[in-house]
Amino acid sequence: MIDSHVHIGGEAEGFIMNEELVLQSMENYGVDISIVSNADSVEYGDDLVMLPKEKQVNQEETLARIIRFCRENPGKIYGAFWCKPNHELLTERIDEMIAMNRDIIVALKVHPFLSNLSFSDGKMVSYLDMAVKHHLPVIVHTASDSNSSPMRVYEMACRYPQLNFIMAHMGLGTDNKLAVDLMEKAENLYADTTWVPVETTLEVIRRYGSERVMFGSDNPIDGVNTYACNPLGEPSVYQQYFGVLKEMISQEDYENLMEKTARRVFGIA
Repeated sequence: MIDSHVHIGGEAEGFIMNEELVLQSMENYGVDISIVSNADSVEYGDDLVMLPKEKQVNQEETLARIIRFCRENPGKIYGAFWCKPNHELLTERIDEMIAMNRDIIVALKVHPFLSNLSFSDGKMVSYLDMAVKHHLPVIVHTASDSNSSPMRVYEMACRYPQLNFIMAHMGLGTDNKLAVDLMEKAENLYADTTWVPVETTLEVIRRYGSERVMFGSDNPIDGVNTYACNPLGEPSVYQQYFGVLKEMISQEDYENLMEKTARRVFGIA
């Protein structure tokens, strides 16, 4: 089982997500591989006020932490470079770090909302060009706000047909319809299941096949038991992915959703 959407960091935004929680939750719930990005790269808070200087962590530091986590857990942890496109530039050092660690850095991660920047803004160009250079798929937080709209991802997917784009959340806080419909217009658009109802995932599989969607969770955003429940003990949607969904689709489709699509898109042997 591969979870394509996992985090460490984010303390500046009040999250408690660290390496130990990720590894323990993986062990507890049978997740074999996690694609991890570092939420210390957030540039703005949920109120869209820029984080103060003392709470900002530069891109090189956030990437270095991911690299250490991957190297300490070979074959289990792979990294996504969470960039800070609004206020930092893509440096030669970052390009070198990715090139030297391309075996474990398997994606570029962009969070348009927490960067307060449209995904189709010109500041994204150097990062997407870097993704082309290193053959990195691009994981994009998508939601109801304009900056994070699936439409912005579609626009860039058309401009960069050589890249694969994963629409994380399929439009968080929406009915997911726009994200699902846009997948018909661009074959390099993929979906992940993070906080997505099972019914939406079934619709994606019905319309486009299980090769276009992958399991993701935001683990461990709700703690070590994110896969089971929130801190109030209310059941997580992921229990449906681990349970009833297995009986609703073919074994081949389930294996694609929970493992094989991610292996192919991220180039994990």
